[in-house]
Amino acid sequence: MFDTLQDRFGDVLKGLRGQARLTDDNIKDTLREVRMALLEADVALPVVRGFVERVRERALGADVTRSLTPGQVLIKIVNDELTSLMGEANVGLELNTQPPAVILMAGLQGSGKTTTSAKLARFLKERHGKKVMVVSCDVYRPAAIEQLRTVAGEVGANFFPSTPEQKPLDIAREAVAAARKQFQDVLIIDTAGRLAIDADMMAEIQALHGALSPAETLFVVDSMTGQDAAKTAKAFHDALSLTGVILTKADGDARGGAALSIREVTGKPIKFLGVGEKTTALEPFHPDRIASRILGMGDVVSLVEEVQQKVDQKQAEKLARKIKKGKGFDLADFRDQLKQMSQFGGMAGLMEKLPGMGQVPDHVKSQVNDKEVVKLIAIVDSMTPMERQHPQIIKGSRRKRIAMGSGTQVQDVNKLLKQFTQMQKMMKKMKGGNMAKMMRQMQGRLPPGMGGLGGPGGGIPPGGFPPGGGFPM
Repeated sequence: MFDTLQDRFGDVLKGLRGQARLTDDNIKDTLREVRMALLEADVALPVVRGFVERVRERALGADVTRSLTPGQVLIKIVNDELTSLMGEANVGLELNTQPPAVILMAGLQGSGKTTTSAKLARFLKERHGKKVMVVSCDVYRPAAIEQLRTVAGEVGANFFPSTPEQKPLDIAREAVAAARKQFQDVLIIDTAGRLAIDADMMAEIQALHGALSPAETLFVVDSMTGQDAAKTAKAFHDALSLTGVILTKADGDARGGAALSIREVTGKPIKFLGVGEKTTALEPFHPDRIASRILGMGDVVSLVEEVQQKVDQKQAEKLARKIKKGKGFDLADFRDQLKQMSQFGGMAGLMEKLPGMGQVPDHVKSQVNDKEVVKLIAIVDSMTPMERQHPQIIKGSRRKRIAMGSGTQVQDVNKLLKQFTQMQKMMKKMKGGNMAKMMRQMQGRLPPGMGGLGGPGGGIPPGGFPPGGGFPM
């Protein structure tokens, strides 16, 4: 997400390097580039105008200290204004009401309401310990009811059945009664969508809203529709008084125009980002962290939170004890590390949270992808337990068999074994608790601002990183 803006802002700020101070001329030139970058990202024109003007006023009035370069001053100003534009801080769900707290999901057809309803149910169950029931009021698409039943089962939410013969308002009322009787904390209501905004759809959802008085009315919108997302969000807000927005398919949106436009156009906060197809792929929206990503500074806080939630701590501790005692790091351990990395919603999503990724050459970043991880896991899975424990026995005929079994080429097997050997050497340096010493040795190889990305020439080390914090190439 935000690839376009990251690239353009990176180029803009490079142009300020070497400038002794901020002047009317270099601010004017820089803001022209900023304006073009935002327009290319499909940010709404009124939003662009207001943003550029606010940055100009602050830049011209900035007290530039001797310790800061013009580029650093402008980065700070742009970062602050981006954060302000998107809402300053994360706005959580307001569910402090008599149970069940009703969450009404609204949006156009194809925006991802049904899947998002399941993601939200999982989020509330796992992060907040809530008992959640879901119900579909989409009587126009029988498949939608069945889809919600399926995804509710996947996330462990209670499903209230409905049929196409029922009226949406009757379904909703019955669901509220059932949720109250079953002591559910939250009831998520998935409503019908249309291909476009129309009077019938608005009248139906207004009736639901009026009858239920929901604690939250969330507009679900496809982020890839850009500034159109902001326009439809405003139309829904005018009819419903939305409490927030969920941007879906953010992982496929390289521009980010919707995220930068919605708060300014509707006055309502973005509460969540949908960042993948898995039911775990829902992130709370933090404007300050998003601004940091856009400016190429990464999002370490979100990355740490993700690691804490998704890494198998028992497995990590077991491996750490094994290495400390000097027992060999084998291919089974290597595979476990790969599988843990695959839990992070895609390698691209993980990498964009790392500081300095904008400085890594594209040909290096392109080597790290989810398909490559899947391939590596398949290769290790095609080995026998003996081969995983003693990779030195894997010679010519064994390599051919492993390649055939994993659907890969012999050179892929050779590449994996080479990577593993390099990683194994790194693990040996950690024997007996020498992690701190090893990290000091590595420190000289890390380029400034790369936050752990290193290696000769400023790339990612071809052998990957230690367990719990790295990925192989």
